[in-house]
Amino acid sequence: MHRLRSARRVLAPLVGFALVIGLAVVPGTATAAPELLSQGKPATASSLEGAGTPASAAVDGNGGTRWASAWSDPQWLRVDLGATSTLSRVELDWEAAYGTSFQIQVSADGSTWTPVHTTTSGTGGKQGFDVTGSGRYVRVYGTQRANGYGYSLWEFRVYGTQGTTPPPGDGVRVTGSQGNWQLTVDGKPWTVKGLTWGPPAADAARYMPELKSMGVNTLRTWGTDGSTKPLLDAAAANGLRVMNGFWLQPGGGPGSGGCVNYVTDATYKNDMLNTIKQWVTTYKDHPGVLMWNVGNESILGLQNCYSGTELENQRVAYAKYVNEAARAIHAIDTDHPVTNTDAWTGAWTYLKAHAPDLDLYSVNSYGNVCKVRQDWIDGGHTKPYILTEAGPAGEWEVPNDVNGVPSEPTDVQKRDGYTRAWNCITGHTGVSFGGTLFHYGTEYDFGAVWFNLTPAGKKRLSFYAVQRAFGGATPANTPPVITGMNLPTSVPAGARLDIDVAASDPNGDAITWSAAFNSKYIDNSGGLGFTPVQVDGNRLSVTAPDRLGVWKVYVMAEDGRGNIGIETKSVRVVAPQPAGVNVAQGKPTTASSYQQVGDGAPFPPSNTTDGNATTRWASDWADPQWVRVDLGAPTAFNHVQLVWEGAYGRAYEIQVSDDGTTWRSVHGTTTGNGGVDSIDVTATARYVRLHATQRGTGWGYSLYEFGVYRR
Repeated sequence: MHRLRSARRVLAPLVGFALVIGLAVVPGTATAAPELLSQGKPATASSLEGAGTPASAAVDGNGGTRWASAWSDPQWLRVDLGATSTLSRVELDWEAAYGTSFQIQVSADGSTWTPVHTTTSGTGGKQGFDVTGSGRYVRVYGTQRANGYGYSLWEFRVYGTQGTTPPPGDGVRVTGSQGNWQLTVDGKPWTVKGLTWGPPAADAARYMPELKSMGVNTLRTWGTDGSTKPLLDAAAANGLRVMNGFWLQPGGGPGSGGCVNYVTDATYKNDMLNTIKQWVTTYKDHPGVLMWNVGNESILGLQNCYSGTELENQRVAYAKYVNEAARAIHAIDTDHPVTNTDAWTGAWTYLKAHAPDLDLYSVNSYGNVCKVRQDWIDGGHTKPYILTEAGPAGEWEVPNDVNGVPSEPTDVQKRDGYTRAWNCITGHTGVSFGGTLFHYGTEYDFGAVWFNLTPAGKKRLSFYAVQRAFGGATPANTPPVITGMNLPTSVPAGARLDIDVAASDPNGDAITWSAAFNSKYIDNSGGLGFTPVQVDGNRLSVTAPDRLGVWKVYVMAEDGRGNIGIETKSVRVVAPQPAGVNVAQGKPTTASSYQQVGDGAPFPPSNTTDGNATTRWASDWADPQWVRVDLGAPTAFNHVQLVWEGAYGRAYEIQVSDDGTTWRSVHGTTTGNGGVDSIDVTATARYVRLHATQRGTGWGYSLYEFGVYRR
């Protein structure tokens, strides 16, 4: 059957029609107006036979493309003319799958329909009907097919006089035609001057005045649920709108999890679709809604779950599911567009082929934001777009520094990055509707320092750059500008670290300095650990962390007026070099246990006495454990250095023995905190061991170095 159907593709497709144009019927017959109103306008349908026969194909002016419906009755195809227009004629160019019984209907709101032409004896081919009336939406509503297939239209043309002023409360529309689109809100142009939203929705009212003063008119979220209403209420009260997101797995692009099988997991898809429909129904009439955004970065993110042919199948299935969601949203809400966000313009190819019911596309792009325009052109895309995240280059895009970690842009570079991003976003006139820059939040951690405009509520240079780009209020005071930050590339654990800075305040305000460390590149922690700082002119002095590895060092300059400048660089914390000779280096070393499997395994005890601070011993995850070194003969020593990895010992003893059997303690603690333990002892023995009885973490014990020194 599939082969037969394919063979007659030219003869019969499917299609259900619906072209809506709010139309007040006036008796009489009008002559056909010379203006074609429907071409290139947003079109939707009750169903599609497949991705290759979208509703938009019936209004694209191309007689070789078509819309085709599912093989059932009734079906409809509708077009949104963008404004209340006076109609004079409707023409249908049928493919072989035509309707014998159908109506041409009009509507002012996309919900209530009035017929302006009815027939029960449709003949197919090219049909034209003079009509009289006015409205915004026009649709073909088919109730009886001519054959066993669906409905299929090569072209659906509506003629008349284009309206110029949509009625009040006309909703949010994508209007215009290829390369000359416009987003309108209640009939007025709307360039999205937006930010992604971070604070709790319940606190939205306190932030809206500041956002409004910045010139912000749009906020973007990643999820919509019962907690969303305060955000919508506060936005609407201040003339802002919200792009309401729906999170689909595996959201978040590279590195994010939550794998779903979009080919087979009907339960997940049904549950999410019901959730989407629930909240669209709840909020569709709220004046704070701008549009609906289904999914975030999942087409790219599926590469974390699948590969090869299966990855391709999943991406296609996901795009089709997005289209199913868009169609369901349109059936509930005719007044707000639907989009989908990804982190890759290559995702638009899947949406173009399999999600024709989307009204526009969206993408998150940082360092490559100025390439989006050319990607859209090269992809031959036929829908406008929004940038749903943009800003300075991200952690995944910048080169590594001397310590092998991403080199974070300076405050000045971030400021200029937002300006550059906005100029590129708005430079694609007629196609790009603007963007929601990343990020408006009060978080104060690794990611927040990289991107937040207001960490802990303090305004940065990037805040004012966005305010300037959006045409907001002129600031009376701006942050200190840090133009220099220099420090050594490495520092011994626990040692003094000097940081030379250069900064000035544009308004002459006194600068107050603070400093913090972050261990993201050691244990993936996002938090900032603030540390006491001594200020001597342009030199800041802090104490280096006790734990080895590459740390981020942050310096903050505040002006006492709610503004802050932040710079950050990396420093490698290394083990201090004790005085004397390490009599344990290279000597036979044994342990109670060691990990022989896992990432980087094995981790034998000999790693603790090899003189290499990058290799380590790791024990089983149980208490007690020990590691011992045989010095070969009774040896006098007076210092022991333990260089811990993250899995440290809270309670342990340093023990010595002359025969490896009978042990005596020379040092003990129950308050170990990891990092580097420097222990002065006086002993003479052949064997020295670390005997640990309480772990500081849920893992085992792990040591980079077990040094025994004779001074």
